[in-house]
Amino acid sequence: MDDTTYDYDLFTIGIGSGGVRASRVAAAHGARVAAAEEYRVGGTCVIRGCVPKKMLVYGAQFAEDLEDAKQFGWDIQGKSFDWVRLRDHVQRDIDRLEGLYGETLSNHNVTVYHERAEITGDHEITLASGKVVTAKYILVATGAQPHMPDFEGNEHAITSNEAFHLDEIPKRILIAGGGYIANEFAGIFQEFGSKVTIANRSDVILRGYDAALRDRLLQISLTKGIEFCFNVQFEYVKKQDDGTLLVKLTGHDEREFDQVMIATGRTPNTKGLGLEKVGVELGDKGEIVVDAASKTNVDYIYAVGDVTDRVQLTPVAIREGQAFADSVFGPGEPYTVDHSCIPSAVFSHPPIASVGLTEGEARNTLGSIKVFQSDFRPMKHVVAGRNERGLYKMIVDAANDRIVGIHMIAPEAPEIMQAAAVAVKAGLTKADFDATTAIHPTMAEELVLLK
Repeated sequence: MDDTTYDYDLFTIGIGSGGVRASRVAAAHGARVAAAEEYRVGGTCVIRGCVPKKMLVYGAQFAEDLEDAKQFGWDIQGKSFDWVRLRDHVQRDIDRLEGLYGETLSNHNVTVYHERAEITGDHEITLASGKVVTAKYILVATGAQPHMPDFEGNEHAITSNEAFHLDEIPKRILIAGGGYIANEFAGIFQEFGSKVTIANRSDVILRGYDAALRDRLLQISLTKGIEFCFNVQFEYVKKQDDGTLLVKLTGHDEREFDQVMIATGRTPNTKGLGLEKVGVELGDKGEIVVDAASKTNVDYIYAVGDVTDRVQLTPVAIREGQAFADSVFGPGEPYTVDHSCIPSAVFSHPPIASVGLTEGEARNTLGSIKVFQSDFRPMKHVVAGRNERGLYKMIVDAANDRIVGIHMIAPEAPEIMQAAAVAVKAGLTKADFDATTAIHPTMAEELVLLK
């Protein structure tokens, strides 16, 4: 079958960040492209993930800022918080962003099907409406969904998907999980006035981040009134006549909560896509197994983003989508995405940012390292009378002075880390940082003053 026999050169299943980028770029290279999305254009990040969550983080931060404002001379009378107003405003902005994504695809002549798509044969896709189309290449970019553990009464719990649409802020909320989603929403709800309890299956939060940052966030969270229950599992959740939830955790007495939220990770969306019909290999978690070029074991089927469970971060999905489209449809040489040294952030209160090796990883892989650290109280906190300290860590390879990791917990840490990550990726040395003049007074200057 030659190229003109296919209805499309590329058919993308899932129009999130990775799918949008791949479809747009492929079309710009002259490919005939179609894409299908059964929910809303934009994917998890735009619709019910990073973007609306960051808006809630901004809203939550005002709780502290308004209190701290007193020490800066501001007298704010009658302040109050309206959750519904914030919720609805966030959703209106999500509608706006969804429209922009749709416009981008339309402007590049990408045909969009607002319905579910399934692979039903070799190079063949069947839409929910019954329409059958063919494509030379198929890209799966269906992302991931919140994992819901199996326990009695789990139907009474919500996930991060539903958290953006609550009718009111719960007075008491139990959040299950120890990762970034659990800790971010714990900070959001706590600032909005909820009594927050985190239930974690292990005794470690934010596994994969530097131990010093994890410990600091735990200390600050406890000081703010967030409760932690470690090494626990759900026995049951029972809904009572008044709408409250009776929760039994292993090793704990029954307790009442107004809301239970599950944030125990995300699983790839591969069910019902017809992948088994054409023999696409899946991993233990249901993820699509791909090579460095994002190609599956089926020559014409590729996958990018969270559905591959390589690195579940939006910027990574976008880079993978770009590399796929350029390599398959572009005039240049094929290339792959470097998944090493990827910076990340946790928008907790305060936020965490990290790039490169943690201290433990560096000791295990390099042996001889140097650790530079600054434990400081931000000036704003000093004036406000807030006894909350920031922490910066720099990990250096002792053999060549190269910086192999930077880790921060402090206000605006993610904003500062973006530039610092460039330095680590570029292989700069501690001497390069030492030779750079500080911008004073800033928190970022701590990076070039580390001793």
